[in-house]
Amino acid sequence: MAGDHPTPHDGATHGATLGTLMAEAVAALNAAGIENARMDARILLARAAGVDGGRITAWPEDAVAPDKVAVFRDMIARRTQNEPVGRILGERDFWRHTFKLAPDTLEPRPDSETLVEWAIDFLEDADAPRIVDFGTGTGCLLLSTLGDLPGSTGIGLDISDGAVACAQQNAAALEMEDQAEFRVSDWDSALSPAEREAGFDLVMSNPPYITREEMDSLSAEVQKFDPRRALTDEGDGLAAYRILSKTAFELTKPGGFVIFEIGRGQEADVGHLLVEAGFVGVEHREDLGGIVRCVAAKKTRCSVGRCVI
Repeated sequence: MAGDHPTPHDGATHGATLGTLMAEAVAALNAAGIENARMDARILLARAAGVDGGRITAWPEDAVAPDKVAVFRDMIARRTQNEPVGRILGERDFWRHTFKLAPDTLEPRPDSETLVEWAIDFLEDADAPRIVDFGTGTGCLLLSTLGDLPGSTGIGLDISDGAVACAQQNAAALEMEDQAEFRVSDWDSALSPAEREAGFDLVMSNPPYITREEMDSLSAEVQKFDPRRALTDEGDGLAAYRILSKTAFELTKPGGFVIFEIGRGQEADVGHLLVEAGFVGVEHREDLGGIVRCVAAKKTRCSVGRCVI
């Protein structure tokens, strides 16, 4: 299972301790060229052994049951093949919650918290705001935003049945089924005429924005384990924005907002598309790494002969 890389399976199952398991796992991960080998081993051992991570350091002599040893060694073998820790655990922490993952969903990443933070900033004073999230995946963006906005509700749309099922499970786990609804949809096809007419205070999306050429430069963790169609449009990375900019303008209430997550260097192109669609006041926000990660804009409030931002 671990290909040409050394694995820790040769060690004895009986008599294994937290300390010996850590040592053999770190050695196997280092040999496979895995970065942050010690941190990954610690996270996986804590889960497999059912202990707090601090106990591994404090009580390395603690014995680990044979069945838990087998689970841990299987986890490490998977990690040596570049499977991300989140995929192995089947979940990933994001914002204030833990989200279940599925093969049809991206693994939520800290950079995307930039969008959540900005959405909350826009809507924190709104009265019962309504949000629609395109390409919702795990539902992490929508559920994280709704969770910090009392009285808010939203709809998450995704073309993948598997992604929608995953998002529904996450909503149930967070007891947010009354706030968030998830639907299988080709763009906005699943929205009713009444929902279109009522509009939304915020349209958000983290669409596939990686160019076909850039796909080859991504890490093995991303290329092998994230769904390709959620990463790239197999073109210039702007196809989704060309559609979503116009769709968002139609769905956004006067005075409402749109926020898109973007790839490195796409802010000018995406901002131009938003202006072409009718939005004003284009802004950018950087992630913790100093890279422009989101573009936002506003729909004006217009009356006869007068528009205000």
